[in-house]
Amino acid sequence: MRIVWLIVGLASLVLGGLGAVLPLLPTTPFVILAALCFARSSPALHDRLLDSRTFGKLIRDWRTHRAISRKGKTASVLAMALSLAASLVLAVDLAVVGLQALAASAAAAFILTRNTST
Repeated sequence: MRIVWLIVGLASLVLGGLGAVLPLLPTTPFVILAALCFARSSPALHDRLLDSRTFGKLIRDWRTHRAISRKGKTASVLAMALSLAASLVLAVDLAVVGLQALAASAAAAFILTRNTST
């Protein structure tokens, strides 16, 4: 079972890294999932992720306070808004834009209602 947790953890970390540069692909949930998976499969990778300058604080804030930084909230909501705007500019089918707006609204509501870390 450890190998399954390790594979899911690595896949989540890759998706989290991609989420840092791709709109509508979230970073935070995938990194948190990777930390959970590594805790069950590889203590060394788990510790390395927690010590990471990029992701360590994000994971610790979520674990201790269920909090997302103001910068993270701003970046997330801005990326979602820009993605919606790009869809409108590119004349994507309105049904698709509607679904995108619904998903982005739900994600933004979740993000904005979490505690804010410093």
